[in-house]
Amino acid sequence: MGDRAYELGRPGSGKRRLKDLLVQKDNRFCADCGAPDPKWASANIGVFICLKCCGVHRSLGTHISKVLSVTLDEWSDDEIDAMVEVGGNSSANSIYEAFIPEGFKKPGPDASHEERSKYIRSKYELQEFLKPSLRITSISSGKSSLQSSFSTKIMDSFRSSNSHNSEGMVEFIGLLKVKVIKGTNLAIRDMLSSDPYVVLTLGQQTVQTTVVKSNLNPVWNEELMLSVPESFGPLKLRVFDHDTFSADDIMGEAEIDLQPLITSAMAFGDAGMFGNMQIGKWLKSHDNALIDDSTVNIVDGKVKQEVSLKLQNVESGELELELEWMPLDQ
Repeated sequence: MGDRAYELGRPGSGKRRLKDLLVQKDNRFCADCGAPDPKWASANIGVFICLKCCGVHRSLGTHISKVLSVTLDEWSDDEIDAMVEVGGNSSANSIYEAFIPEGFKKPGPDASHEERSKYIRSKYELQEFLKPSLRITSISSGKSSLQSSFSTKIMDSFRSSNSHNSEGMVEFIGLLKVKVIKGTNLAIRDMLSSDPYVVLTLGQQTVQTTVVKSNLNPVWNEELMLSVPESFGPLKLRVFDHDTFSADDIMGEAEIDLQPLITSAMAFGDAGMFGNMQIGKWLKSHDNALIDDSTVNIVDGKVKQEVSLKLQNVESGELELELEWMPLDQ
C-alpha cells in the first residue's frame, strides 16, 4: 500500500471505494447513535458516524479513533483499505457491541452529550462490550496501533472463532446474509399509504433497510449482514411505517427459524464441493409465519433459503426474503 492520498472531491478508485461503502444500508446510519446520513468516519475503527458522535471520537485521541470527513478530508490508501476491510457499521458493531449487558440502552440520535460520551468511551476506549479475548489491555499512540489494532482484531474475530477464555461468552459460528426482496399488500398506516422499512434483529444485533416512500408493495432488494452466535435464536423481523413527526407505527412482524438453514449447511460442510441440490426444509405450520414450505438449497456453491412470510399481528401484508449462510472462513 502506498502513501498517496485521495481527495474525495476528485474522481478516482479511492473515492469510489469509500462512496460505495458509505451507500450500503447499514452505513446510512451512525454506528453509535443511529442518526441518519453520517458524514464522518473513524478510519482506523472502520465505522461511519454523525457529527455529534464525531466530537466524542475526537476527544478519545487519534490512537483510538482517527476521525475524517467523508466529503472534505483527504484519505490515504491505508485508511481506505482499513475501512473496506472492516466492511462498515454492521460488521464493526457485531464485534464492538457483541456483549452489551442486558437492559443496557444505546444512545439515540437525540441523546445528550453526556450519554453519548459515556457510551462511546465504554465501547471503544474501555472496550467493555468486546469479547474479552479481543480486548487490548494497553494501547500505544504509535502507528502500529492505528493501522492494525482495531481493524485487524475485528476481521480476525470473524475468521477465527475458537477462543473460549470466558465462561458463558457467546462465540460467532458464521454470518447470515439476508436479502430483503419485497413486500406485498402491506398495511396502511398513513392516510392512504405507508412508508415501510424492515428491521431485523438477531441477539444484540439490529439492522434495517431503507425507507420506501408511499408504497404498500415495496421492492427493496437490499442485503443485510448479521453475525450468528453459537446459541442463536430466531431471526426477528418487524416492518415499520416511517413517520417524521411521531413514533414509527408497526406494520407487522414475524420470526424466522434459522435451525433448518444452519443445521443443513453445517452437515454438508463445504457447499462448493456439491452440485445444486436441496439439503433441508422449514415446514409451514399453524405456529409459524410461513406461506409455503421453505427449502434450503445449495445454489452455485452457496447455501441459500427462500422465505415467504405472512406478517403477524397485522391486518395484511407479506414479505419475501432470501437467506444465505456464510461460514466464518469464507
